[in-house]
Amino acid sequence: MSFQAYLDNIEEKTGVTPREFLALAAEKGFDSSTKATPIVEWLAADYGLGRGHAMALVHVITKGPAISVKHVGTDGVHRDESETLWLDGKATKPER
Repeated sequence: MSFQAYLDNIEEKTGVTPREFLALAAEKGFDSSTKATPIVEWLAADYGLGRGHAMALVHVITKGPAISVKHVGTDGVHRDESETLWLDGKATKPER
């Protein structure tokens, strides 16, 4: 599953876009210096997210929307279309 697919699935499950999760995380005091464990625990407790999906949001919360280019344009199952993740929700995502 691609990184973007994880984020899209999170939105489907929770009704919350990645950008909205960034705002919620900031309200809880989570930022680039926060370790993964408290974020994963919050996402599991409040949204029922498993570790894999939670870790996708941990990346966005602590590192922003940029991802490594190593999977962009590859043929693997984890390939993404862009090195920048779309955070504003599936409905507003431009066609690539």
